[in-house]
Parts: sequence; C-alpha cells; structure tokens
Amino acid sequence: MLKKQLKNYHLILASGSPRRQKFFTDLGADFEVRLKPVKEEYPNTLRHFEITNYLAQLKSFPFLDELKQNDILITSDTIVWHEDKALGKPRTKDEAYDMLKSMSGKTHEVITSFCIRTIDLQKTVHDVTKVSFKKFTDEEINFYINNYDMMDKAGAYGIQDWIGLIGVTNLEGSYFNVMGLPTHLVYKTLIAIANR
Repeated sequence: MLKKQLKNYHLILASGSPRRQKFFTDLGADFEVRLKPVKEEYPNTLRHFEITNYLAQLKSFPFLDELKQNDILITSDTIVWHEDKALGKPRTKDEAYDMLKSMSGKTHEVITSFCIRTIDLQKTVHDVTKVSFKKFTDEEINFYINNYDMMDKAGAYGIQDWIGLIGVTNLEGSYFNVMGLPTHLVYKTLIAIANR
C-alpha cells in the first residue's frame, strides 16, 4: 500500500538503525539508506520532546543541499526521559548499569521524534510512550548488560530484548515507538504527503 502511495517519490531513510530500517521494510516502502555523521548535541535548555525534535531536525541539515524534487528524507531520534532528565545511549557498561538501576521499579517515558523533509516541506512529529519496569535485581541487570547489545539503545535497553520480556509491567502508548519509531504516525504522515 505505502509503495503504491509513494510511487512518485524517492524515500531516503537517514538512519543506521537496523530496527528502523526493518520498520520501513515491514511498512512495505521502497527506500534508500543514506547516512551522514552528525554530532548529536543540543542546548541544555531543551526539555522532553524538544530534545528529540531538535535532534531529528539537526540530523536532516547535512542533506538539504542534495534533496531533489521528489525526495522525501526521514530522520529521527529517541531518548528516555526519566526523573526530569534525558537518557541517551550509554557510553560504558557502568553507565548502562546506572541507567537501568535508576529506572528499576519505576515508570519512565520513551520519546521518539521524526523529521520529514522535502524540497518545500518540513514536518516534525513526536510520540511519547510510558514504560513501567519491575524492580530488577543486580544479577538481572548485570546478566542483561553482559549478554545483550544495549550500547546503541537510548536508556540502555531494548524493549524487544530479554530485559523487556522480564521487566516491562505496564505500557501506555506505542510499543514500536519504544523500539525507535512511532510507525503508525510515520505511515499517517507519509500518506498525507503523498495525497497533498
């Protein structure tokens, strides 16, 4: 369906995330992956979804000069918002441990923003999902950190991983948003662009 709707467009996904790439494949879209390095820094005055909106837009800037008439560029960013601060990707296993320990037995928010750009349009959309964790033992946290790849994930966890299977006690919002993309909103936005 999406392939047919976007037949006159060239979709560019600016993400190295295998999860996001699989989402677009599963949505039935033809797309090209195009990557450019971006320093993911933001003003410390930004809060909550302002951060992901800013970073999603920031990631689109290196592509602006090369967009052609029928190109649709998609960039995105995800953070975990917990106790009034943003948790990004951990840099060390110790940092990953601290993040998971701080979220243990509590509820946090996962925020993903995506930015869609064409030559004459820019639209940024965000989604928020509330995730509640059980209280983890130190053994469980260390088992996850030592056996799974969480260094490329905001908040040091993937909901689809072992830690999600044993730890998520409640979810309010989109599951796929926690994985890195609110696919229902991406679909809705792309259909709206195709039909304008």
